[in-house]
Amino acid sequence: MSWTEERVTRLTKLWSEGLSASQVAAELGGVTRNAVIGKIHRLGLSGRDKPASKSGTRQKRTVRANGYSRVSRSTPRTAKSHGTENSSRTSARNFEPVVDLVAPEPLRIKLVNLTESTCKWPLGDPQEADFSFCGHSIKTDTPYCEYHCKLAYQPITERRRVRRTDARN
Repeated sequence: MSWTEERVTRLTKLWSEGLSASQVAAELGGVTRNAVIGKIHRLGLSGRDKPASKSGTRQKRTVRANGYSRVSRSTPRTAKSHGTENSSRTSARNFEPVVDLVAPEPLRIKLVNLTESTCKWPLGDPQEADFSFCGHSIKTDTPYCEYHCKLAYQPITERRRVRRTDARN
């Protein structure tokens, strides 16, 4: 397939009408979406704002009670609710206070001495001679002790709260 003047003119017209690269390729026939995108770039045609989705909804990530997230559909936010939606939702939810655990003194177990019941939290640089692992008893169904589980497995709400606090400081 070659780009004749007629095809380039048609491509330009279809693109300016707001058709997607896939739709333009289907209209032209015998050309792929990627070929259309390449030609659009070579011609220097302007990029367009992404059109609103047909349904007028967008995906929204929500946090479940167990701390894990899921994606749901919601209507798009308006300019008015942009800044207030998150803060009102956060203040309405009752968060449990974060339990401050004291870090246990690591037992500094070497790799060859690890067992199924010892904490496998790495300590130090693996390329150094003093590299070791925590070695305390593990929490059920995890490779880490209770303290290192709190570090490794944080609910999404906690991670977001920590990021917001760090960003403000």
